[in-house]
Amino acid sequence: MARTIVPPTLLLVLLAVVVPVLLTPTPLRAAPFQPACTDDLAPIRREEYGGGRIVDITHAIHPDMPKCETAHGIGRFLWLRLSMANGSIANFSELKLSTHTGTHIDARATSTRSTSRPGSTSTASTSACSMFNDLTVISEFDLLSLATWRSIEVEMLSPALLVDVPRDKNITAEVMESLQIPRGVRRVLLRTLNTDRQLMWKKECDTSFVGFMKDGARWLVDNTDIKLVGTDYLSVAAYDDLAASHLVFLKSREIILVEALKLDNVKPGIYDLRCLPLRLRGAEARRSGASLSNSKFHIKLAKEKYCYT
Repeated sequence: MARTIVPPTLLLVLLAVVVPVLLTPTPLRAAPFQPACTDDLAPIRREEYGGGRIVDITHAIHPDMPKCETAHGIGRFLWLRLSMANGSIANFSELKLSTHTGTHIDARATSTRSTSRPGSTSTASTSACSMFNDLTVISEFDLLSLATWRSIEVEMLSPALLVDVPRDKNITAEVMESLQIPRGVRRVLLRTLNTDRQLMWKKECDTSFVGFMKDGARWLVDNTDIKLVGTDYLSVAAYDDLAASHLVFLKSREIILVEALKLDNVKPGIYDLRCLPLRLRGAEARRSGASLSNSKFHIKLAKEKYCYT
């Protein structure tokens, strides 16, 4: 069988062209804008851990998640700025979204709204939510002493009572009274018709969501020891009483509002709540992770203290 002999001249040409290419390092290049991940690369999301002892009640962020006052969801929120596929030494993503996206905590904020007119020097101050365009909001998270921070962390890392709310109405004073929440209970998570209707899984913001009416918020402030309220849609306040209900909560400067919790398939009862916000200086709301766990020791103490079965 005849052997093919490569001419020496051709061999020298190949060595002169190929070897420099192999030895030259690939320059780093920035990746073009593109989604940071695709469906086939997304990991399977776990909702329960430790055989069901810990339940994640945080909504995963995705483009079709509802956003206040829009039918288009939050849209694209993640960009891959640098990509290893394009020669960068690491993948580097950029995130852009509202602080009120998905599961989040509203800061107990102070606000001032100027009521002065030309030629007048008078002003009025009031507590309010950041939803008002004419308000300057200073997040209380940025003004807290270490001792106050620790007291807030206690509220967010302590037993909480999960309650089912009557499904045929908003959270009024009558509804709050009917729940018969014992004195001494400081953290309450309210599951409403919003969970049954899967509103947080729908792209379009639904203004018919269940929330607090002003009289319900007032009843809670005046007749309970609750310092943390969690609900299952983007606002704790019903759309028809959006400003008024928020004002009742925020004026007290004592109640922490946790919004858009994922309370599907969780039985009512007492759980250990773990809920801490991102520390974003100057923000009036913070994205938060939240979970419930069945710590038998803490739950036993809570039941004995609140006489709750």
